[in-house]
Amino acid sequence: MNSIVESPEPGSKRSSRILLVDDNTTNLQLLHETLSGLGYKLLIAKSGRAALDIASKAVPDLILLDIMMPEMDGYEVCRRLKADALTREIPVIFITALADEDDEARGFGMGAVDYISKPFNPELVRARVRIHLELKQHQDHLEELVKERTRRLALTQAVTIESLATLAEYRDPETGGHIKRTQNYVKALAVALKEHPRFAHELNDETIELLYLSAPLHDIGKVGVPDHILLKAGKLTDAEFEEMKKHTQYGRDALYITEQKLGGDSFLRYARQIAHTHQEKWDGSGYPAGLKGDEIPIAGRLMALADVYDALISKRVYKPPFPHEKAVHIIAEERGTHFDPDVVDAFMRLENTFRNIALTFADYEEERRMLAGSEKSGIRQHRAVENILLVEDNEINQQIMLSQLESMGYKVDTAVNGKQALRRYQAKKYDAILTDIEMPEMNGYELTAEIRRLEENTDQDTMILAITASEFDLNAQNARSLGFNDYMLKPLDPQVLKKKLAGIANRK
Repeated sequence: MNSIVESPEPGSKRSSRILLVDDNTTNLQLLHETLSGLGYKLLIAKSGRAALDIASKAVPDLILLDIMMPEMDGYEVCRRLKADALTREIPVIFITALADEDDEARGFGMGAVDYISKPFNPELVRARVRIHLELKQHQDHLEELVKERTRRLALTQAVTIESLATLAEYRDPETGGHIKRTQNYVKALAVALKEHPRFAHELNDETIELLYLSAPLHDIGKVGVPDHILLKAGKLTDAEFEEMKKHTQYGRDALYITEQKLGGDSFLRYARQIAHTHQEKWDGSGYPAGLKGDEIPIAGRLMALADVYDALISKRVYKPPFPHEKAVHIIAEERGTHFDPDVVDAFMRLENTFRNIALTFADYEEERRMLAGSEKSGIRQHRAVENILLVEDNEINQQIMLSQLESMGYKVDTAVNGKQALRRYQAKKYDAILTDIEMPEMNGYELTAEIRRLEENTDQDTMILAITASEFDLNAQNARSLGFNDYMLKPLDPQVLKKKLAGIANRK
C-alpha cells in the first residue's frame, strides 16, 4: 500500500521528502527503520507506476528506487522521471542486488546519482542519503539565487523605464493615458506580426515584452524642449516646429548614453530606437533622418502607427477627438506612404482591439463617447468593494498590481495560479477577483468556470475581472460569455478599475 509516513520534525525547517520505492514489503520496512527518526518525511510506493504518481504530486527531494520490479522496472521509472520537467531534477539513488559494472553504467547514464547494494548497510544508507540531500539543497539554493537575481534585474528594468516615462509625463501635457494606450497598441501589433516573414527574425516573446516596456519612452526627448514651445496652446510656428522635432534626437542621445554604460545590447536599445525613429515615415518624408522603408527599425514603425492613431482619437487643446472610424480611415489611406503596409494590414485586423485599449485608458469622457457612442458613464451608489483576490503568476506583475490595489485602499490577497486561487475563494468571501488569463495548473478561464459552477443555485455572485496584456481579442462581450463580468488590460488603470467595479455592482 502506498503511503506517506511522517517522521518527527525537529525544528521549524521543512523536512526533506524521501520517496522509497520497492515492490518488496520487507525491504521497504528496513529502509523505513533505517531513515525514521531523522526528521525526514518518508513517502512509500510499491510499484513503478505508483512511484511516478507520487513523485509528480509530492515532488520529493530524493528517491530511493529499486531496480528489479514487475511491470515497470527502476530503469523505466528513472527514464520517465528524467523526461518530465517537474521531476527531472530529483536525485535518484538505485537500490539493487545487481553488481555488474554495465548495470551501474546504465543507471548513471540515465541520470541516477548513486547506487546502494543489497543487502544494504544502514549506516551507509543514512550517510549517502544525507550527502545527496545536502547536495540537492545546495543546488536548489543556487537556483533560487539565480531566479532572484533575474527577478531583480527584470524589476530594475521595469522600474527604470517607468521612472523615465513618469518624468516625460510631468513635462508633456499630452501624456497621461497616452503612454498606457500606445504601449498596448505597440504590443498588440507586435504580437500580430511575430509570425510574419518580414518580422519573425526580431519579434519574439522577449523582444515584444521589451517593446511594451520601452514604448512609454517614445517622447522622453520632450524634456529638452523649451516650455514656451512644449506647452504652447496654439499652432507652432515653423521655427518652433523645427525645435519641437529635436525631441527625437534629445531622446536618442539621452538613452544612448545610458545604454552604452549598461552595454550595447541593453534593454534600452529598443527605447532608443523608438524615441529616435517614431516620427520617420515609410516613404522617407519623416524626421529626423528621413529614413525610408526597412531602414526604419521595426520598433519605430510600430510606434509610428500607434502614436498617430492615438493622436487622432485623443482630445487636444487644438482639436476634438476623432471617431474611431475616421482614425482607421486616415491610417488606411497612409498605407505605403506614412506607414509600413504590413503594419497597417495588422492594424486593420486589430482595429477593434485598438478601440478597446483606447476605451480602457481614455483620459476624457468626450473621448469615450467618440469611441463607444453616447452612453453615459455616471456612477451611481454601489456596494462597497473591500476585499479583492488578485491571481497572477508573474511575480513582477503581481507586485506592481498589489501595490496599486493596496494604494487604492483595497484589502488584497494573492494567488499564483488558479488552483491556489480556488482554495482561497473556498476559504474566504471576496468582493471581487482579478485573474490573469494564462497561468500554470489552472488558467483564468478554468478558474472562472469552476467558481461559476460552485455559485450555481446560490445567492453568491462574485465579481470576476480578467486581466490580460496579450489576449488582445478579449473584449467585454466575449469576456462576459466566458463567465467574467468584465476585463482589464495590464498595467491596471486605478480609475478605470474603480469605474468598472462600480458598473458591475450597479448591474447586480
